Amino acid sequence: MFTTRRWWEHKALQIGLVALVVGSAWTLRQTQGALVMEIYQGITRPLKTLQPGISPEDRIRDAQILELQTRVVDLESQNQKLKSLLDYVEKEPLSKRPIVARVVGRSADHWWQQVTLNSGTKAGIQEGFVVKAEGGLVGLVESVTPNTSRVLLVSDLKSQVGVTISRTTAKGVLRGDSSAEGVLEFYEKVPNVKVGDLVSTSTYSQKFPAGLPVGRIKSLDLKKLPASVAKVELFPPIRYLDWVTIYPSPEKIEQEKPKVENQKP
Repeated sequence: MFTTRRWWEHKALQIGLVALVVGSAWTLRQTQGALVMEIYQGITRPLKTLQPGISPEDRIRDAQILELQTRVVDLESQNQKLKSLLDYVEKEPLSKRPIVARVVGRSADHWWQQVTLNSGTKAGIQEGFVVKAEGGLVGLVESVTPNTSRVLLVSDLKSQVGVTISRTTAKGVLRGDSSAEGVLEFYEKVPNVKVGDLVSTSTYSQKFPAGLPVGRIKSLDLKKLPASVAKVELFPPIRYLDWVTIYPSPEKIEQEKPKVENQKP
């Protein structure tokens, strides 16, 4: 009897702690922590009352300020792009000044194929007109309405542009690859070309004026059959086009020349 009592005196504290832990765990499981949350809120509630709170009106006001700041930044960015573009346009001779338009439509399913502009026949745009952006050639006007134009991008798989290597005059056809790169297929079996060479539109091209920047050679495959090919990094920001400039195609310019000459006398 004495031994049992002595053992209980030594183990009572441990048994009590175990029972407390098991009981607490069972309570937490049954209440899903609600009791602990009540205790926590009871402790922190007095502290929250000491801190200055943010009213719903303040939150709405902050959201409105952030919205206005975002709009201002966006407008400043657009204004800077447009100003830079207009400065470039003003440097062109009056007879060659392009039409400035903005991209207003672009489908996620055809991101690399086409864009819609906010100008059409009322602004003088016609099918076949050449579209450029900062960096060089963007594409060709494919269809026109009175107020819009749809542009076939150089990155479209259907696009074909006659190009030349500026350093060596090696020539070929650039095809779209549905990305920020294009595939250049050379006319020669082993062209004189290397990585880093600049690519521009060729004098052989009937759709585009010669000398428009297109891109830079990124990689080469001179063993490709039936002709050597190269990957071309496109200069224009096809991925995020915004403002563009539109020019008459070489064919349109040739058609207009006799009219101008007849009007001079």
